[in-house]
Amino acid sequence: MTTADDLKRHVADLLAAYPPESTPRQDFLDARFDAGLAWIHFPEGLGGLNAPRSLQSVVDKELAAAGAPDNDKRRIGIGLGMAAPTILAFGTPEQHQRFLRPLWTEREVWCQLFSEPGAGSDLAALGTRAVRDGDDWVVTGQKVWTSGAHKSQWAILVTRTDPDVPKHRGMTYFLCDMTAPGVEVRPLRQITGEAEFNEVFLSEVRIPDAHRLGAVGEGWKVAQTTLMNERVAIGGTEFPRDGGMVGVVTKTWRERPELRTSEMHDRLLKLWVEGESLRLVSSRLRQQLAAGAPGPEGSAVKVAFSELNQAASGLEIELLGDEGLRYDDWTMRRPDGVNFLGREAGYRYLRAKGNSIEGGTSEVLRNIIAERVLGLPSEPRIDKDVAWKDLPR
Repeated sequence: MTTADDLKRHVADLLAAYPPESTPRQDFLDARFDAGLAWIHFPEGLGGLNAPRSLQSVVDKELAAAGAPDNDKRRIGIGLGMAAPTILAFGTPEQHQRFLRPLWTEREVWCQLFSEPGAGSDLAALGTRAVRDGDDWVVTGQKVWTSGAHKSQWAILVTRTDPDVPKHRGMTYFLCDMTAPGVEVRPLRQITGEAEFNEVFLSEVRIPDAHRLGAVGEGWKVAQTTLMNERVAIGGTEFPRDGGMVGVVTKTWRERPELRTSEMHDRLLKLWVEGESLRLVSSRLRQQLAAGAPGPEGSAVKVAFSELNQAASGLEIELLGDEGLRYDDWTMRRPDGVNFLGREAGYRYLRAKGNSIEGGTSEVLRNIIAERVLGLPSEPRIDKDVAWKDLPR
């Protein structure tokens, strides 16, 4: 079994062969992947060493201490956190070789084509159709709230391939080329003024069957892997003590004593305790991930993350008073990635409103927690055995 000392020696060999100070960034990322030091728990030849996932931090710390470049997780977060683990779990050897290396090394950016105007919280109700035509599938439909679609070369896509069976059984999962004919991306301007989200129109887009992920009709099963990883990626992000959104507010509190009130002091302390609890629970969740695939517990972390972000950003606005209402620039931007803590207090407050919607609404996630974590009875469903085509719309 690979040990921490083994990994340190492996990192030292990489640094000796590719000194960070003289090696171009892209070349270093390529070399790190080929050395198996990208995600060490992945198989050999796919950026990993079949090593325990818990030892990834050993590699990251050694490389950071040497000043080595890393990939931009804000820019390729969907690829790293959602596409890669799904491709690894359900992809063919050919798909592993084709997609994982350029994904990790930032040569290809990924987005997620899941939600639709009529299928957001109830994703299984989606209606984007994929029809088999020889060795291809012809896809027509609309997706919405697609983060980073304007910067992406590839997408993970869930479609309806059989409307004659209940909704969860007639779905199929694909890897979609965002540069293919028939793919149109339109910006969705948000309350922040930015347009990191998009709506995507698919008009008779041809996808080869070789880019299907998993079996025909088992798209819901594949999508569950993506969704569980998504919730961990959003809510289980590692941050230091006194970090995250609460850390932003405590920094202002320390630096601006003239803004303090006793009532705000009490609220800030409560939020700090909640933030520390979330940090520890997130750490434990990441440790559980080291032993296997993510489970439904990630839904609880994501709910807690959303509520804490919204409460802390609201307190920051109150603390700053009139100053907190200022907004630096409302010009529409098309950012490369998502930064919940970026820009000023007004931006943070408005952007946090989306935290309880993206990656699964808090209402849906509470249902998942109730049924799959606490074992409570599920809510009554009238669509369980009804063909998708017969469902009311």
